[in-house]
Amino acid sequence: MGYLLTLPVRVLLWILQHLPLIGVVRLGRAGGEMAWWLLGRHRRIALANLTAAFGTELAPKEIRVLARENFRRLGENYASAVNTAALTSDQLDSVLEVVGADSLPIPTEKGVNLVIALGHFGNFELYARIAHRLHGWKIATTYRALRPPALNALLVALRARSGSRYFERTSEARALREYLLGGGVILGLLADQHGGAKGLWLPFFGRPCSTNPAPAVLAQRYRATLQTAFCYRIAPGRWRIEFGPPIPTFEADGTARASADIMQTVNLAFETAIRRDPANWFWVHRRWKPPTDHQRGTTKTGFAVE
Repeated sequence: MGYLLTLPVRVLLWILQHLPLIGVVRLGRAGGEMAWWLLGRHRRIALANLTAAFGTELAPKEIRVLARENFRRLGENYASAVNTAALTSDQLDSVLEVVGADSLPIPTEKGVNLVIALGHFGNFELYARIAHRLHGWKIATTYRALRPPALNALLVALRARSGSRYFERTSEARALREYLLGGGVILGLLADQHGGAKGLWLPFFGRPCSTNPAPAVLAQRYRATLQTAFCYRIAPGRWRIEFGPPIPTFEADGTARASADIMQTVNLAFETAIRRDPANWFWVHRRWKPPTDHQRGTTKTGFAVE
């Protein structure tokens, strides 16, 4: 029954993986254009987010043009992610540049790991496809299982060729811990979405919002180096992943930095990357939700929630 339920999706994935990449890019952009006109709620969210972030810099007409291009890019990204999931490493190297990997240390000591704070930039599924470019590091990341289970199984199968390890957030925390204790792991964590009721209340584009502290917490817990990485679209069907510099997680005297200070640095790096190409980010997400009762009345880095 699960196979029959996902059959239309399987057919679509097969088509996208067997078409030339540039053709997939064009189909994806057309799908994004259709979504712009059909998905009114997401269109309004994108316009509101872009206005809040750039309303003092761009005219309403410019913001609308940017939002519409963002929808085209999202369609392009999703379609391309399906296609690039089926590429060999050699094929992938012809469409993807990696900048900053040469500066990463070689994992020679047991227990040495890296934590990379990631965001929904460009074809973000490519983060998991660069293990062969990273000097012997193993790549791991977390994900939230989809429903129904048959659809989740399809997603897992799609990602199986990446060479990375995927750990389900709610059911495989212990397995992830054991994997990290072995060392030599680059753990990529998406940290640009709403952090939930227990997130840190921090500024992002000058507006306070809930921020997931996981990159800071895990980097400190496992004494891992913390960095950022961003996937930039440099042309249709061409991308560049750039690693940022290390972000200190401990003070010079060895004391742990506050998670809020660490994640504010991460947020600032995300802002810089977004400003470089605003259409490259995931504006349809409600990043700035109202505070919860837990967050209300607290003050983080100067922002008081009333």
